[in-house]
Amino acid sequence: MLDRTVAPQIKDAVEFNLQLKKSEQFTLDNGIPVYSINAGAQEVTLVELVFHAGNWHEDQNIIAGTTNFLLKNGTSKKSAFEINEHFEYYGAYLNRNCYNETANITLHCLNKYLKDVLPVVSELITDSVFKEEELAIYKQNQIQRLKVSLQKCDFVANRFIDEYLFGFDHPYGRYTSIPDFEALNRDKIVKFYNDYYINGKCIIFVAGNLPADIFQQLNTAFGHLPLNKNSIAEKRFTISPATEKKQRVINDPNGVQGAVRMARPFPNRHHPDFMKVQVLNNLFGGFFGSRLMSNIREDKGYTYGIHSYFENHVQDSAWMISTEAGRDVCEATIGEVYKEMEILKEELVDEEELLLVRNYMIGSILGDLDGPFQIIGRWKNYVLNGLDESYFYKSINTIKTISAEEIRQLAQKYFVPEEFYELVVV
Repeated sequence: MLDRTVAPQIKDAVEFNLQLKKSEQFTLDNGIPVYSINAGAQEVTLVELVFHAGNWHEDQNIIAGTTNFLLKNGTSKKSAFEINEHFEYYGAYLNRNCYNETANITLHCLNKYLKDVLPVVSELITDSVFKEEELAIYKQNQIQRLKVSLQKCDFVANRFIDEYLFGFDHPYGRYTSIPDFEALNRDKIVKFYNDYYINGKCIIFVAGNLPADIFQQLNTAFGHLPLNKNSIAEKRFTISPATEKKQRVINDPNGVQGAVRMARPFPNRHHPDFMKVQVLNNLFGGFFGSRLMSNIREDKGYTYGIHSYFENHVQDSAWMISTEAGRDVCEATIGEVYKEMEILKEELVDEEELLLVRNYMIGSILGDLDGPFQIIGRWKNYVLNGLDESYFYKSINTIKTISAEEIRQLAQKYFVPEEFYELVVV
């Protein structure tokens, strides 16, 4: 019998032996690679189709995002209303998103209804018509949404800091304007759709308590499509960062709050320092118990929250510090950020604080492995970035073994104030 007078033994997360469930791989008749995770108790399946159709591939601003959004807004056989009604009738959820390098179509569905909804997903990929009236509604809504967002200091700051880091002509630094939406026309959208969806490059990720015939269902729906037959022309963009590192912008003369962004360029996941710097970042500003939160939120009371993180793009990355603070304390906030950098450059982190960060990071990874959808999300991240499962185990080992001296050396190497862009938007 369980003795309830004895407390259970408490273990640190760093003592856990984390394992990444292997993905099964197969290929459809037309060469589309499929990565799958068969796990979970619920009879639900996630199917995500990832196309190389992000902003990186467009020749006109916002074409990629518009094409992706309007995929669900009508085919030659179904109106936008009928498409939405079809997915709702079967309790399915279909979403689409456009990113820098890729764009996706994501389906969540009960297993028993996959055969009813997959053909419609296939129809969206091959038979979207992009009606002029749907485009007009989209343009009107997006322009109105943009007008509202441009009044917010944090929205403006996020646009400007990326432009300073990469340059406006780079996909990572480009942002949209009202003239961009006004310049949209159906012919260019249809061309992008033909090049990057109908005849594009696709990878499929599927997860859940998968039906036994999942391969046959996917092959029937997508294996006959003219995908992955043509190579996509490789594009290269030159990074053109701003020459002025300190920027102050008045967006609202009467604003009482300022958006603070501090950022520096940083290599992508393939750089040998990337894994170790993740530990430094979490210690610095990556979670609620970080140095920045303890100082600037808890001690000074300048902000409700401040965070540091990496913009993890495929080609290049950036190290970002982000917060909103009172207009009168924005400069003081920047000063405190630099002060915390200097402390990490000069002093060794004590073992208690380092253990806290290790446990937090391992615990976060453990949470990310809770369920098939989370596991396939991690595999998708690895596949799209040219990594494999060894990256997972190297990351775990780095978190568990990095020393305080290594962290100090990394701080000395990367916490160079002259390399950081400073931006305050009021």
